[in-house]
Amino acid sequence: MNTIIYVLIGALLIWFLYTRLAGVKGLRNLTPEQFQQELQADRNRVLIDVREQMEVKQGYIPGAVNIPLSQLKGRLSEIPHDKNVYLYCRSGMRSKQAAKMVLGNGFRELSHLQGGIMAWPGKLAK
Repeated sequence: MNTIIYVLIGALLIWFLYTRLAGVKGLRNLTPEQFQQELQADRNRVLIDVREQMEVKQGYIPGAVNIPLSQLKGRLSEIPHDKNVYLYCRSGMRSKQAAKMVLGNGFRELSHLQGGIMAWPGKLAK
């Protein structure tokens, strides 16, 4: 009986890790350097910070619009369909979750910052 419980716990742990760490189909994973270069070069873009408002007060990438992940579903209409969407969060996990939500609503050009704002090499606005 204990063996079955351990196998089930192990399977759940593997499933949980896979769903958190696996790539998102249709999402471009950009290194901090690539992300910074693309933001500078792409004028047809929208930059979205999916962190909560309290986190944003610590600093954000200049030009970013704050749409917290917890509010994203109800605020998808604020994201223009004719722009390339760049997402970031604190570590890269929530921006992946946000990407799943955004991709499910007809957006095509989607990128996110690997490692989140913690990996960002550029200046932050406050």
